[in-house]
Amino acid sequence: MKYYKIYLLFVLVVVAFTAFGQVTQIENSIKTANDIKVGADRTLEYLPLLKGKSVGVVANQSSKIKNTHLVDSLISLGIKVKKVFSPEHGFRGLVDAGKKVKSYKDVKTNLPVISLYGKNKKPAPADFKGIDVLVFDIQDVGVRFYTYLSTLHYVMEACAENNKQLIVLDRPNPNGYYIDGPVMEDAYKSFLGLHSVPIVYGMTIGEYAQMINGEGWLKNGVRCNLKVITLESYIHTDLYELPIRPSPNLPNMASVYLYPSLGLFEGTVVSVGRGTDKPFQVIGHPTLAKTNFSFTPKPQEGAMEPKYNGEVCHGYNLYDFGKEYTKETKKIYLYWLMGTYKNTPNKETFFDENFNYHAGNATLQQQIKNGTEEVEIRKSWQEGIKKFKVIRRKYLLYKDFE
Repeated sequence: MKYYKIYLLFVLVVVAFTAFGQVTQIENSIKTANDIKVGADRTLEYLPLLKGKSVGVVANQSSKIKNTHLVDSLISLGIKVKKVFSPEHGFRGLVDAGKKVKSYKDVKTNLPVISLYGKNKKPAPADFKGIDVLVFDIQDVGVRFYTYLSTLHYVMEACAENNKQLIVLDRPNPNGYYIDGPVMEDAYKSFLGLHSVPIVYGMTIGEYAQMINGEGWLKNGVRCNLKVITLESYIHTDLYELPIRPSPNLPNMASVYLYPSLGLFEGTVVSVGRGTDKPFQVIGHPTLAKTNFSFTPKPQEGAMEPKYNGEVCHGYNLYDFGKEYTKETKKIYLYWLMGTYKNTPNKETFFDENFNYHAGNATLQQQIKNGTEEVEIRKSWQEGIKKFKVIRRKYLLYKDFE
């Protein structure tokens, strides 16, 4: 009976919010790549900065000018691209989350690809040999523990230390229309979050780069010679549909919208659906009470060793909720996390050592263990968010939502 009540609560909440989303969806126009001109498309703004220079590019599969990869486009435009730097998931975006990315030569271009997700997460001085300027073009999703922000930080730091200019080609933030979550505390800073920002920070990656520079967050307070190529026709209230998946396990907008909430499960025993066709849209565990939904993770591209490989996981399908996400439902949802914790037989092992690094503090874990109400948890975030908003405002390049 206890499990049934928890399940019924989950169903009622999801149905309520899904219905609300369906009512308001008409009022929220969704912009696409046809409506917003991204930094990479604005070649007239940055090609003059690259002509006659040897160029390095920090890129992955999202780095495109229309339908052509940025690297291929630059080469066809006569730009001397010498090296590619690759973040988590690799240059072509096929490597599993958390797996080391090795340096290699790209088959198509014959360019050396230097890994920034393995033994070295920061370009070494030798990596800048023969390079005059670096171009950074990676699609962010606006969530603190999405590691491309940390890659940006270390690239900026290395450019500053080696006296190289960095040109950031800006892209819209699909979660750029709200701010939420606890602010990162110093004790839990890691590659999952290097800065004192909330989980959802409401900035484009170009704006974020300006904040890193302006707040003196780089090592020893160095400043990067930074140039941001801005977006055209973008404001922070826009809902933006990504033209390409930003990483292997964020295949659609439902997963992107759910990621701020479900990403916290990465520090628990619960599966977020890696190894299924709905990663970051379903949650489950083999020992949860049986529900009317289950899934069985299996190896597939981007998740070759999924959690609970081959085991039936009982849980919840949140795809419809994520699909109908709107400006009115803008927040991190904790009831899934709190509900599965209550519904897990072995609570002692529910959280792992990574949870606090995702949350940015040790407080959230303790609040969930103590049964603190969600409204009280959210109140505990507000002072940190208020202070962050003051900092954030200094670096905005586009009309804000407040």
